[in-house]
Amino acid sequence: MNYPDPRQVHPLPNFPQVCFIKNTVKNPQIIIGDYTYCDDPEDSENFERNVLYLFPFVGDRLIIGKFCAISRGVTFIMNGANHKMSGFSTYPFEIFGEDWARVMPKQEEYPNKGDTIIGNDVWIGYESVIMPGIKIGHGSIIAAKSVVTKDVPAYGVVGGNPAKLIRKRFDDQVIESLEKIAWWDWDIQKITDNLEAIAGNNLDILKSLNC
Repeated sequence: MNYPDPRQVHPLPNFPQVCFIKNTVKNPQIIIGDYTYCDDPEDSENFERNVLYLFPFVGDRLIIGKFCAISRGVTFIMNGANHKMSGFSTYPFEIFGEDWARVMPKQEEYPNKGDTIIGNDVWIGYESVIMPGIKIGHGSIIAAKSVVTKDVPAYGVVGGNPAKLIRKRFDDQVIESLEKIAWWDWDIQKITDNLEAIAGNNLDILKSLNC
């Protein structure tokens, strides 16, 4: 084998702050692709602590693709954080039970934006916050300390609070081609053999390999 083993927890010898998090996540509502890593000097194996308000009774999922780079302090807010907003008070009286349970809202009264989905080859910067139900396209970059409240297009660069599109990394034709090529779905040996093309910027070479 001449490439990293995706089953390794810590792929870099003597550097435990980098973790292939697919190997440590236990919650079935969190789905992680191969080679996606978290860089966290505090506790890289405990990625689940960064996923907040993910409750089984809500049923939403966090889905992260392959080859993503997730920096320290990135937080994913899930739909369980939402409170009913149609009444005068947003306080969740019902969760404390007893006589307060009588104002339990119907499930459809809670805002639910569905699964949070992060594409492949996405770089999420230091201490960014991803809000519920966000879709982040392949190849995107999320700047440090961004608060992402809207979907991010493929190969977009966003930043700020709330995060806004700063620019696209490539023109639309190149982005369309890259999404069709989808190198992240190639066999890992093919990826390894063609790293120069994947890490380079000659689209014609990359297209020629997509067969």
